[in-house]
Amino acid sequence: MSEISAEQREREAALVERVVASFAGTPDPRTRELVEALTRHLHAFLRETRLTENEWKRAIDFLTAVGHITDDRRQEFILLSDVLGASMQTITINNEAYANATEATVFGPFFVEGSPHVGLGGDVAGGAPGEPLWVEGTVTDTDGTPVVGARIEVWEADADGLYDVQYGDDRVTGRGHLHTDDQGRYHFWAVTPTPYPIPDDGPVGELLRATARSPMRASHLHLMVEAEGCRTLVTHVFPSGDAHLDSDSVFGVRDSLIVDVDQQIPTTPTPDGRVVTGPWARIDVDLVLAPAP
Repeated sequence: MSEISAEQREREAALVERVVASFAGTPDPRTRELVEALTRHLHAFLRETRLTENEWKRAIDFLTAVGHITDDRRQEFILLSDVLGASMQTITINNEAYANATEATVFGPFFVEGSPHVGLGGDVAGGAPGEPLWVEGTVTDTDGTPVVGARIEVWEADADGLYDVQYGDDRVTGRGHLHTDDQGRYHFWAVTPTPYPIPDDGPVGELLRATARSPMRASHLHLMVEAEGCRTLVTHVFPSGDAHLDSDSVFGVRDSLIVDVDQQIPTTPTPDGRVVTGPWARIDVDLVLAPAP
């Protein structure tokens, strides 16, 4: 790259300041802070990389394609944020470490409001294919006090690596919610998580292929826990031994969230007496909530 003259640098710097100054009258202080910082960082990127006009055009086309493929069932912008680590960084910033509280991780693009209430011991699988999995544990605060009546939202992909919303036939499987009992305990049936690729048939998939990155997510079960006086926890459970724990495409794996899966032979009695044909598994997951900010 040729040396950039002092005159050229001055011209570029002057433009940055003109753009930043244009936001001086922004009524809301936080909005002003955000747009000014965005402007400075964006221009710094453009100047550092010496972006060409053709590259700028390709970037605009890419973002346009991300917008076009996004609809009420698919959020490609969240997917883009995920694979760039922006989602995980935002979560890390906004869920500061607190004592022994369970760590948070990415929300993901497949959460849906209005999941069925399955109740304690219910089956969130809802007919989704997969090995039956018994999940149980407790929800406490950081002092060890049981959190009674905490709402636990669960969602996951099936054995084929697909969430219900990816089928396009209005099925509701692999999701549900329940509440902890008077001792902060919970238990439910699901299916054993399996690894799957994030949707890679769109512009985000093209980005991953262009950068020789895998679209695979490590096996996981989504959990969101809400309780009065506590910080809402959005987290995952990752089965140990998964081949993608060190290369999760959205950087969502945290060591503290990896759990052992206890495989059961077909003749092993289930905790609630459910009759299971074939093998099944169980995991124990104790969740600790930080106090509300």
